[in-house]
Amino acid sequence: MHNAEHYTESLYPPDADLQRAEEGIRAAGMPAISVAPAYGRLLTLLVRASGASSILEIGALGGYSGICLARGLGDGGMLTSLEVRHEYVNVAYAHMTGAGLGGKVNYLIGDARDSLAELAADGKRFDFFFIDADKEGYPDYLEWCMKLALPGAIIAADNVFLKGRVSDPAKQGPSVRAMRMFNERLAADERLDSTILPAYDGLALAVVKS
Repeated sequence: MHNAEHYTESLYPPDADLQRAEEGIRAAGMPAISVAPAYGRLLTLLVRASGASSILEIGALGGYSGICLARGLGDGGMLTSLEVRHEYVNVAYAHMTGAGLGGKVNYLIGDARDSLAELAADGKRFDFFFIDADKEGYPDYLEWCMKLALPGAIIAADNVFLKGRVSDPAKQGPSVRAMRMFNERLAADERLDSTILPAYDGLALAVVKS
């Protein structure tokens, strides 16, 4: 973490719900790859400021980002979270419930592409998306978000720098190539207004034009 990131985090008191999630993720032996705290706060702000009421999260992990997203929802708002691993959903739901948000989340377990196809077939539409799942899937997930988006929907995606590998021409692994494709498509797609925030591990943000 850079000095500016350390400084930013020093301004905010510990968050009990998010600390519980971080500790629970570690205790369960899950990877410690939740969204950075500052980006978690940004997700809450974006959900609240946009008035989003139907969020789709691709990749639940241990519920850290789910807490951040659901905190921004108003009455009646709902988070739909996709996760391939049943044991991760159990951990995530426990943390969501501990944060008083268990009633605002619905989990779909299985391959995200299957769940996305089912949501599309059911005519579901969302006004906020957060992608934080297998990196090779990001280009596909972006296209699914576009299919499932209401006009004006926000799309956020974490880890778009892959710890510096994306900008290193010597790196040519499948995850790196997929993330480059995702970033390039996001920047070039005329259906989107977008930017990439270059702190932490990179957060892509886009708005689907009306």
